[in-house]
This record gives sequence, C-alpha cells and structure tokens, in this order.
Amino acid sequence: MPDNRTYDLVLFGGTGFTGGLTAEYLARTVPAGAAWALAGRNRTKLEHLRDRLTAIDPACADLPLLHADTGEPASLRTVAEAAKVIITTVGPYSDHGEPLVAACAAAGTDYVDLTGEPEFVDRMYLRHDATARRSGARIVHACGFDSIPYDLGVLFTVGYLPQDVPITVSGQVRVNAEFSGGTYSSALTAFSRPLAMVRAARERARVEPRPDRRRVRTPLGKLHRDSTTGRWVVPMSSLDPRIVARSARALPRYGPDFTYHQYASVKRLPTVALAGAGLAALALLAQIPPARDALARIRKPGAGPSPERRARSWFSVRFTGEAGGTRVVTEVSGGDPGYDETARMLAESALCLAFDDLPETAGQVTTAVAMGDALLRRLTEAGLSIRVLHDNR
Repeated sequence: MPDNRTYDLVLFGGTGFTGGLTAEYLARTVPAGAAWALAGRNRTKLEHLRDRLTAIDPACADLPLLHADTGEPASLRTVAEAAKVIITTVGPYSDHGEPLVAACAAAGTDYVDLTGEPEFVDRMYLRHDATARRSGARIVHACGFDSIPYDLGVLFTVGYLPQDVPITVSGQVRVNAEFSGGTYSSALTAFSRPLAMVRAARERARVEPRPDRRRVRTPLGKLHRDSTTGRWVVPMSSLDPRIVARSARALPRYGPDFTYHQYASVKRLPTVALAGAGLAALALLAQIPPARDALARIRKPGAGPSPERRARSWFSVRFTGEAGGTRVVTEVSGGDPGYDETARMLAESALCLAFDDLPETAGQVTTAVAMGDALLRRLTEAGLSIRVLHDNR
C-alpha cells in the first residue's frame, strides 16, 4: 500500500445505528495524531454525527466529512484512494456492498465490514480477491459478532493444543440480546436467496485453492444434550464455521486434520422446536415478495435498542478443543453482541490493520489470518473476555 494516504482510516456509514456506535468508539480510542474521517452521502447527517463525536472528544470538531455513495462508484474510488483502511457498516451488503469492495481492491486499501451474508462473501471472493492480491489490499469481512468471537476464539483455543496431530474444536454460543436490524435484514436476504447462496458457495469451492496434505472439515453436527452443562446444543449453519474453516486452511498451526462444530446452547428442548419452526416460517415467507417486504419492515437496518436494554445484554461462546490427549476449554464473552461489542470488534479490527505490525497478506482474508494474535491482544485490552477455563496439559 502507498504510504502517502491522507487518512489512516475512514468510517463509511456512521450515521446508522451500529455505525454511530462505531464512530463513538473511534472517537474515544483513535490514537493521538491519527488522521481519520467520516464518509457518507448525506452531509447534514454527517455534520450531526460529528457534533455528537465532538462532545466525546473536542478534537473531532475538525473531522473531515467525505462524500461517498454506493450509487456513485467514482466517489468510492476517491475515498478508497485517500485511505489506508475503510470501515463500512452500510448494509445489507448484498444490496450495497460490492462497489466499495471493488474500489478498495483496486486501490490497495484495506477493508472491514460487518456482513454475516455467506453469498456476499463468496461473490466478493470470486470477483475481487485476485485484484486485491495484486494491489495488496486486505479485504476482511465479518468483523463483528459475525464472526470474530468464533474465528479468534478457535485461533486462541488451537494455540493451547499440539499442532502435529488431528485437532477437534467445538463451540457453543449463548446469547441474551436483541438481534440488530442489520443482522435481521441480512438473514432475511439470505433466506430469500437459498439457491443463489448455494451456487456462489459451489463456484467458490471450484476455484479456491485447498491446502496440500492437510484436511479441514466443518460438519453440521447433531442435536444432542451436552453431558457437562445439561443444556441442549443445536447445530448452527451460518457464516461463522465457514470463516473458521478458511482460517484453518490458511494457517498450518491448525494441524494436519482439523474439525470444527458450532452449536447454539439452549436450556429447554421446546425452545429448539419453537426456534426451528420460526426459522422455517421465515425462510418460507422470504420466498414471497409481498411477505418478504412486510417482514423487512419489522426491523430495519439502522434501528437498535436503548442503552438500558443493551446494558442487560450479553453473549458467551465456549470452546472445547481436543488433540493428542490434550483437552482445553476456553471462552469468549462480553456484553451486548449485536451493537456495543460489534462496534468494538469492528473498530479494533480497523485500528489493528491501520497501526499494528501484521503478517504480510493480501486478498480476501479472515481476521485470524490478517490480524490473529495482534487483534486478540487488542480486544482483550479493550475489555472483551478471552480466557482459558480448563487445560489438562
């Protein structure tokens, strides 16, 4: 990347709910002397956001406001060419995300987002990974609750296991929080495009290089009751296991034969049945345009709960790793996952790319591959709990 960029980082989409929380986090944590800016299409809203940030740090009164619009590719190119790192919270990414990915890939600019949309991630790999590799850009998707706790949690767990033998890791997630409007919108988009999502995954699988003499698997697993916790664990098919698998394929430290299972942990079996029925109904209704439009109005991107509700929210992901007779249990946990913690994860990812000494890499990469231990340190220092619960070594 050229050294003569005007800005260390630019936040695109800060006038939305999660984007505003990310902007506030940056106002509190961007190092002194760093150059950053806000970008968007509505200058009045950007000015109001800058006023909010100035109340946090008076230096924010001088924050530059940049014009950027997903419908105007030239504006995105101009911003990308001026920045080392761009953060975007503008979703759904399947609808609005590609122009900025393309601009960053062409300009050699690092990129982070919050997407949880598998089809979008696969399409961006197919269309822009090669360009990003040539330019040196690091395109890092899923830098929020999708999928940092899982990707970095597995990386942290693997670090306590022997690396020359098969490794198995399982993750169990518990959440007490409201889903964000962006997460809901992304899920609705995915449910409405099941065939397109499958096609994108197959196209990627045909062209993506695989490691030689190493095997990586993420089987769905089975519904069962955990003998240790007494809770029911439900297999999860989402973007997160795919991200973990890509990290495992890229990093030899995951061993010669790596397997990962991901589950949701619930207390009562009827909860599983109700959740399954609800998801099935959502998937069915998402195929019908009028019903999908009505569902989309229930919770729109940019909406979010009150600070009081977020203060009561929490998440925990507990990992059990086994390899060569060693068993380790770790946990990643924190506060409100969809908003407060997501803003923290996203901002720290961008700061890590902008300022930390990181391995040489380029193209579409995961957080574990692009930032790894450096981002683990940052998030721990920022207040996210990442710890070992049991280690029988």
